[in-house]
Amino acid sequence: MEVVFKLSVFKSLLNVGLFYMVLYSIPAGLLLYILSTFTKRRVNRIISIILTAAATLVYLVQVVYYQVFTTFFALFSINGTGQVLQFWREILSAIGQNIIPILFLLVPLLFIIIFGNKFCPSDKTAWSFKGIMACLAVTVQIIATLLVVNADKGELSTSFLYQDAIIPDLSVERFGLMTTTRLDVKHLFFGFDAPDGLPEENSNAADENSEASAGGQPAVSTAPASNTVRQGQESQTGQPSPESSVAAEQQEQEPGLNIMNIDFDKLINEEKDPEIQAMHKYFKSVEPTNKNEYTGRYKGKNLILITAEGFSPYAVNKELTPTLYRMSQEGFQFTNFYTPIWGVSTSDGEYVACNSLVPKSGVWSFYVSGRNYMPFCLGNQLKKLDYATHAYHDHSYTYYHRDVSHPNMGYDFKAVGHGLDVKKTWPESDVEMIEKTTGEYIDSVPFHTYYMTVSGHLQYNFGGNAMASKNKELVKDLAYSNHVKAYLACQIELDRAIGELISRLESAGVAEDTLIAISPDHYPYGLTVEEIGELAGHKIEENFELYKGIFLLWSKGMTPVKIDKPCASMDILPTLSNLMGIEYDSRLLMGRDIMSDAPPLVVFSNWSWLTDKARYNSKARKLILAEGQNESVVTKEYRTDIARQVNNKFTYSTKILDKNYYAKVFKN
Repeated sequence: MEVVFKLSVFKSLLNVGLFYMVLYSIPAGLLLYILSTFTKRRVNRIISIILTAAATLVYLVQVVYYQVFTTFFALFSINGTGQVLQFWREILSAIGQNIIPILFLLVPLLFIIIFGNKFCPSDKTAWSFKGIMACLAVTVQIIATLLVVNADKGELSTSFLYQDAIIPDLSVERFGLMTTTRLDVKHLFFGFDAPDGLPEENSNAADENSEASAGGQPAVSTAPASNTVRQGQESQTGQPSPESSVAAEQQEQEPGLNIMNIDFDKLINEEKDPEIQAMHKYFKSVEPTNKNEYTGRYKGKNLILITAEGFSPYAVNKELTPTLYRMSQEGFQFTNFYTPIWGVSTSDGEYVACNSLVPKSGVWSFYVSGRNYMPFCLGNQLKKLDYATHAYHDHSYTYYHRDVSHPNMGYDFKAVGHGLDVKKTWPESDVEMIEKTTGEYIDSVPFHTYYMTVSGHLQYNFGGNAMASKNKELVKDLAYSNHVKAYLACQIELDRAIGELISRLESAGVAEDTLIAISPDHYPYGLTVEEIGELAGHKIEENFELYKGIFLLWSKGMTPVKIDKPCASMDILPTLSNLMGIEYDSRLLMGRDIMSDAPPLVVFSNWSWLTDKARYNSKARKLILAEGQNESVVTKEYRTDIARQVNNKFTYSTKILDKNYYAKVFKN
């Protein structure tokens, strides 16, 4: 089963993961055998069939789920199984596309059903034999674990993956699905202590400058000369703040920093929980970003933020999607923007853009955040400035538990089944959502509105996708395969929706006073990599280029601005906060204001990373220098410092979520 699954998902077998997979499979198989030896032969046979069927189900579910969502199914997601089953068409399609590995995975179950009576343990299995099998299982498990925990070499070592990190993509490939599932069970029921730093072997090369940055910026500065620091920004949010002290004095001395009046020294001294105390110390040490020439440029203006389902740069076309094309030419032009995919696909994509935090692996972070104080969400920030704050989604109100997460962000949230009535199709129309919602806020200046679209959703075909069928005539003559044409037809619906939105803003006389931000939730994984290559015109590199996204940031009448530095969806919240002139604390977010002089850093779910100087491929465990860079700049110290920063983003994002940390800071 492990071999079939590995070949099906990763298209490879002969690597170090095969060795660990075999070792960990032996004790698992022996344990299942022992569990089938405690009663009479007939009952033993039934037990063996049930155990084999349960194991088979785990592999089948993961094969199908990975085909649909390109991530692995976490046990926490069982609470949303009913929602996932809404995608029954996609599930049936995935089964069809994976019929060969599915049939191979069924072989053990069919074998034991047909021939199991001959091999099933008899009534008289001796306890001594059970003991021998148990000792063998324990011995192999110990050997495997000892080999793993002593495999400490380089970033993301085998030991680090097994003990200190939850990275399903790498874990499944390195240890096998069953071992990763066992670790998932452990983390779900017993919690997970995120590491406070990289293993010593990975961090001891840092020099004094790297150590001083302590999770802030790399020692090598990459500040663009064109960025300037804007002085004297006043507090506007009314956020609750601790009493002033050293931090306040620092803010008075350095008014160009995007920080709030947080007395970390007082918080540290008064905190009894050592983990929270350590978090205070860490965030106090993080280097904040500078204000700049764009700080407050849209202060007091309206803001519309849109997470667009399956959107990508390949959906922007002068003829097919003229409104999106216009925005890409007239607005901020982010030429090196990425949209990494995370474990809970769309929900995690929203979570990253709205909260500037790394999603916690194994849970639905957005849903979990619904119980927490989330002061930096734009809804909560702008609501305190007397903005009218609304959010809309043209699919189910409760899907991904948005009925919990989105009101907690400060929005009056409406979706299908709760305040938003759109025609029942699959997917629903973004145009219709715009037509039925703009009247609720367009006259309530200033306003901030958040949209999560759905028209761009997979499957991309003309049989089961209403939006693809609706716009089929507009793409029928394109020189692409049918799935690609269907994808573009879906994105035409998004373009028409944005066109309608801008038209209504213009009619209301507020287009020049409204900033519109659009980014994807994830790349269009409803297309194969080969089909995405059709759109790109070349073969797609799968660890970095596949996640090349687009961030449209536009206001009518603005002067276009081109920005080439690497950036990602995690940077959206601090960038918009800075543009809107909102007081926020850049130390408490994982992204960075793109307009600032902070060195760029893009992180991916498998802990790969990308800067303007290099990129690290965690799957291949390979560092690739950026064009024009050399090892005199991308030193071992630089690489170690970036690795530490990536580790800190995952670690402290998890702790913020688990500990409701913002409430601890702001005494909410």
